[in-house]
Amino acid sequence: MDLTFRTPEGRLNVRACAVIVDGGRILAMHDDRSPYYYLPGGRVELHETAESAVLREVREELETGAEIVRPLWVHQSFFTEDVDGERYHEICFYFLVRPADGRIASHRGPFTLWEKGTSRHVFEWLPIDTVKDRYFYPLFLKERLPDLPERLELLTTVE
Repeated sequence: MDLTFRTPEGRLNVRACAVIVDGGRILAMHDDRSPYYYLPGGRVELHETAESAVLREVREELETGAEIVRPLWVHQSFFTEDVDGERYHEICFYFLVRPADGRIASHRGPFTLWEKGTSRHVFEWLPIDTVKDRYFYPLFLKERLPDLPERLELLTTVE
């Protein structure tokens, strides 16, 4: 069971996301539902650690194993989703992640992978210095990606 709860006032989500960097590039994605870029990851499941969740999501979305280099941020955000207008309170754990093989880094243009044969994800390596000019969420990443923290940071944003 995913840790997401809908109420009449909005939705609470608990997520884990992978920050995957390679030579000044960040791996971002979008899908058929979301026209904006975001990072690989997804909802944490009940009785699952955030670390296990991010590694599971990388396996499911990118079809590769990975290792966590270090935690970066715990981000508590309050926002309204662009696509459906739903209000969210989201807690997301961001980890710097290294894929198990070089296959992901070898892509030079956008590439498509299917999660569980039903969800189409389009991935793209974006130069980190161009993220600030892209349709990219969450917004705090536009400022924070160029200088990843050495220690875990707690952040709260209201968008």
